[in-house]
Formats: sequence, C-alpha cells, structure tokens
Amino acid sequence: MEVKSFEDLDVWKESMQLTVSVYEALQSCKDFGFRDQIQRSAVSVPSNIAEGFERRSHKEFVQFLFVAKGSAAELKTQLYLAIKVRYVDAAVGQQLVDQTTKIASMLYRLIAYRQKLIENK
Repeated sequence: MEVKSFEDLDVWKESMQLTVSVYEALQSCKDFGFRDQIQRSAVSVPSNIAEGFERRSHKEFVQFLFVAKGSAAELKTQLYLAIKVRYVDAAVGQQLVDQTTKIASMLYRLIAYRQKLIENK
C-alpha cells in the first residue's frame, strides 16, 4: 500500500487509538495536573508523526519520529506511575503500557527505514 498521507501510516493509527484509550482511562482522574500531562504526552506521539510526515523530507521526518518516540517513553513512564498510585486499574494500565511499547517499536523500525533512505541518497 502506498503511503500518501500520515493517516495511512499504521503507527499513526495505533498512536491515535492509544491516545483515545489514555483519555478514556483517565477521564475520572481528579489529579488534573497529572491528567493534563499524561494526555499531552499521548497526544504528542501522533501529532509529531503527522507533523514530521508533512515536512516532506526524510531527515526532518526522522527528527519528528524521534520526538514521537521520546513522547512514547514519557507516556510509558507516566502510565507506570498511574498504575502505582492507582489512577488506573492495573490491567488497563498494563494494556496501555503494552500498546505504548508496540508503538515505540513501530517508530524504531520506521526510523531505521527512513534513515536508510537518507543514507542511500
């Protein structure tokens, strides 16, 4: 399948679903500072994928993919904290951690692919 827009990228689709899941899981969290921070981390992943894609250069796209990967690590850390302080159910939290790990892996593979394209120019 040819990728014509960022919406075609599986990693963007997965990260959007993760973001929705984070919003749903923390909807009743009364720690508004924490909730805001974790939601911003989640939103940052698909947002950076989209912004990087629209830059239309492999080098810039890779830079934004690295930012998205960093945001995924931040999100994962915050999810561990949410589990430990019982802001989310442990099973739900672990499912979100697993989704985040999967997305980070997808980002790693996409970064490696795009870096090869840069090297082969």
